[in-house]
Amino acid sequence: MTVPEGKANKTATEAAVEAATEAAGAAGATGATGATDGAADPTRPRRRQARGEARIAQLLRAAADVFCTSGYTASSTNAIAREAGVSPGTLYQFFPNKEAIAVELGDRLLDRWRETYGAAFDQSHTELPLDRLLDAVLDPLIAFNCENPAFFVLMHGSEIPGRITEAHDTLHATMLTRVESVLADYLPDMPAPQIHRIAEMAFMVFKAGLDLVMASEGEERTAYIQELKTVMFRYLDPLVGDDASCPATAEHIDTP
Repeated sequence: MTVPEGKANKTATEAAVEAATEAAGAAGATGATGATDGAADPTRPRRRQARGEARIAQLLRAAADVFCTSGYTASSTNAIAREAGVSPGTLYQFFPNKEAIAVELGDRLLDRWRETYGAAFDQSHTELPLDRLLDAVLDPLIAFNCENPAFFVLMHGSEIPGRITEAHDTLHATMLTRVESVLADYLPDMPAPQIHRIAEMAFMVFKAGLDLVMASEGEERTAYIQELKTVMFRYLDPLVGDDASCPATAEHIDTP
């Protein structure tokens, strides 16, 4: 059968395009996996990955700023893209929607929060006097929240993605257990149920005080931090101080 000249030329052109496409795809696959024949630059995949991570970090910083300014619910991917100085199309190369951005930011902040409270509740701190113990535990926790206000927004919003809420609830339970452990070292003879109640009360006092700290700035924030420590000290000192067996009175309670 004789193939018309036009059809033959079209078939040859299509074959050439397919061959070129396959060659390009093979080259791209080699670059993506890092495999080389000695001619390709083995550092190129690393640089591409580094650029991608840098872009993700840029977008997450922008999202943190937007969430803090507008709140999670009122924020949008367009606003995050504008804050990052990129197009919405660039943002969608890395995140499909606002929820995905929030989850990634929340996961990273939660990881850093775990490291922070892990160091704050170091077992060696139980050897300190109560006022110094409060400094050792509360200072890094407060500092983290002040330095990462988006963490506060993501952990307290009413429409935050469920995955973040679940992770935060788990973290809350873990921290409460750490507080109980510290109190148990100070109060070895106290029944576990009572230690649990004291730990919950101390934890809730801290959370309430932190709300006031985060709502303030400058000298006012510093003042609220001191007030929070004073409240915690006055609550715990009659329990774990040298005069723990004595009723709490204004005469024997000193502020730190």
